[in-house]
Amino acid sequence: MTNSTTTDKLFRVAIAIKGLDGLGQLVLGIVLIFIPPTVITGLANEVVTRDLLGDPDGTLSTHLQTAAHNFADGSSRTFAIGYLLLHAVIKLGLVAALLRKIMPLYPVAVVVLGAFVAYEVYRAVRTHSIALPIFAAIDVVIIILVIREYVQLRRERAATATEAHN
Repeated sequence: MTNSTTTDKLFRVAIAIKGLDGLGQLVLGIVLIFIPPTVITGLANEVVTRDLLGDPDGTLSTHLQTAAHNFADGSSRTFAIGYLLLHAVIKLGLVAALLRKIMPLYPVAVVVLGAFVAYEVYRAVRTHSIALPIFAAIDVVIIILVIREYVQLRRERAATATEAHN
């Protein structure tokens, strides 16, 4: 096996961050099941009325209030909980597979992360989300790192197979 390069280290860090992100989404999804929607809207109103985001009529405050009210309406809440839980389980499964270097799941990870990117961009356009484009960009970087790691592992395994035959 080759020495660990900066890209290898970056891959492991990115996968660890993705795992923590997945774990956070899992916890948040479970917590949101038990938190009444009124708590969410109340918290958003507290943040806005205390000027924690600047002007109460400003862009960030308006985004927060709109998101909280959309979440509380029922269908958005159900969607958000389902999305968080599904996204978390998929991410955690992919992270486990990548850390164990299960080769057939690398292309699956690329496709799944690509679908997440497409969906994040779609939702960002529809909702004018500030965070979703950032998440999409991070996922694109992780896709590049996964592809790079996959290619490197294939080379290493091919070299090992060649050595075994000689």
